[in-house]
Amino acid sequence: MRLAGQYALVDQALTGRENLEMTGRLYQLSRAEARRRAAAVLARLSLADVADRLARTYSGGMRRRLDLGACLVGGPKVLLLDEPSSGLDPAARREVWSYLRDLTGSGTSVLLTTQQLDEADELADNIVIIDRGTVIAEGSPALLKSRLADDRVELTVAPAQIGKAQRALEPVLAAVSGTGHTAGENTGRPLAVDGGTGRITFRVRPGSAGLTAVLRSLDEAGVGVSGLTVGRPSLDDVFLALTSGPAASPLAGEPRR
Repeated sequence: MRLAGQYALVDQALTGRENLEMTGRLYQLSRAEARRRAAAVLARLSLADVADRLARTYSGGMRRRLDLGACLVGGPKVLLLDEPSSGLDPAARREVWSYLRDLTGSGTSVLLTTQQLDEADELADNIVIIDRGTVIAEGSPALLKSRLADDRVELTVAPAQIGKAQRALEPVLAAVSGTGHTAGENTGRPLAVDGGTGRITFRVRPGSAGLTAVLRSLDEAGVGVSGLTVGRPSLDDVFLALTSGPAASPLAGEPRR
């Protein structure tokens, strides 16, 4: 079992290669095997080109990958990760995600904590959502998203018409929203309103009838729609539905600590 915490713990006075080879020796690998595994990990994490630079010259994201690499040199069967892609740019995040998928595919079990729900959606077979120390939901990403019945809609109007659009939408949203809201939430209100861009985000029951009613109400109010997207809920939507509001969400099961 190996643990990689949220902050990189590498020896700044050693090169990246020396850090990994030293770690391999601490795992009681032979010198040759430690060297071989270090080279393989450096290449897989896109650090081969900087392997012989001192770790103190690395960027934060590079040190983060080196710290993860130190856990991998020993070939762990179980890997515990605390926010593994914290501090990484998008390309490096994808590289780490790809490596973690390879690890799980080869039999390594990975338990990770993350606040980035796209990371959980990308990597996890099973997700546990914890709110204030209590487990409030558990399941696969697909299962958790299936519990939120409504479609997510984003439409764009002229910023100058945002107030008029909100007033037109309030009565119709109360009628067309499904049960995917947290208890006690005012279903006549959008999920988000961006006055600067004119973007309004809300939920409607699946199917065309609810969306048709929304567009009709805006047309009758003289509000033009310049953009519209409809999609299924994300894990962010699920998390907000589970944790927002003073009352427990109907999506959550029996809480446990």
